[in-house]
Amino acid sequence: MQKKLIVVALAAAFTLPVVAQAENGNFTFYGVADLSYDMVNTGDGVTTANGTTSVSGASKRVVSSNVSKFGFKGTEDLGDGLSANWQVEQQVNFDDAAKNTFASRNTFVNLKSEKIGTVLFGIHDTPYKFATRKLDMFGDNVGDNRALMGAPKSVAAVAVTATAGAAPFNGASNQGFELRPNNILMYTSPTFSGFNAALATVNLTEQNYVNTDKRNNLVSLAVMYDLAPFYGSVAHESHKLETLGSASVGQDESATRLGFAFRPEDQPFELTAVYEKTTDNLGAAKANLFGHSSAYLGAKYMMGNNAVKLGYVKAGTLGAVANSGANQISVGYDHGLSKRTKLYALYTKISNGKGINYGFSQSSGAATTNSGFGTSPSVVSLGVKHTF
Repeated sequence: MQKKLIVVALAAAFTLPVVAQAENGNFTFYGVADLSYDMVNTGDGVTTANGTTSVSGASKRVVSSNVSKFGFKGTEDLGDGLSANWQVEQQVNFDDAAKNTFASRNTFVNLKSEKIGTVLFGIHDTPYKFATRKLDMFGDNVGDNRALMGAPKSVAAVAVTATAGAAPFNGASNQGFELRPNNILMYTSPTFSGFNAALATVNLTEQNYVNTDKRNNLVSLAVMYDLAPFYGSVAHESHKLETLGSASVGQDESATRLGFAFRPEDQPFELTAVYEKTTDNLGAAKANLFGHSSAYLGAKYMMGNNAVKLGYVKAGTLGAVANSGANQISVGYDHGLSKRTKLYALYTKISNGKGINYGFSQSSGAATTNSGFGTSPSVVSLGVKHTF
């Protein structure tokens, strides 16, 4: 009898790990490691917008951690086309461990119905953001078009406004209209004949309110069409930036964006375009202070395991700020070593007007490129990207 019990116990010991693994078979670990050696030149400029006091540029050589990340995700089939899904994602700074936190990127739980759509809670990119993110040929590295589009935080001229992340817009975790906010509630529709839509709302200030308080909130929506060889999107986002504890009318800002892509299946090229217009009432007498237009064009030509890429961004004048336009040009070459690993080289340059100081984004090494107004910062970047 004792021998039988021992045999049963040993069998259970070997069986339990198998059962546990089967029950967690929906669990996935994934990520991206993207590091580059950047040769940065900030360019000469002046200390103030349209000023006359010059400031000398600087150069540096640095290893940059771009948007490297890892994450965990899982799903459970609940039957009848319904599933529960979760994800925890974190950006990894390979060149500066002190900056690493946890669950700083898209982290959420959702319920997905194949017939009705998906409801999501947590931290997530807004529909306005993800409607056009994949159209950027240099997304998530130093050539990223968010250096000029989406009201970037790198610009000192807008750093005092709510759109740049200052109070009362402290609920934003990213920048301008390229947001990954906390407290998001989002609905995404199923896809019908290539069309789907997404609608999100965010409470930007998480605190107790009384009846006389105004609320800080965000509404973001997008309609997308994706059926080869075409992709198109229309997105709009509105930020209500009311003053807490006051019955006065608050500030607001909004943006509208159009996206387009042409990716023929039988041809080795791809073309993309994005147009954006922002507006606000942040000026005196509710004037449009920093609203402006911007546009992006991208192209890629594939040659087997190699690809040549081009990106061009033009940002118009910010409200009434004189000489505040800018443009950015990026050229790059990718060489695929495998389906998951590539080598790349790129050159990118921003040409600022005398009244503005845009700098590069998405790269830790190029984060301080805005040394002055009217500068022309540039970067040569050599890197490797591995997806797992």
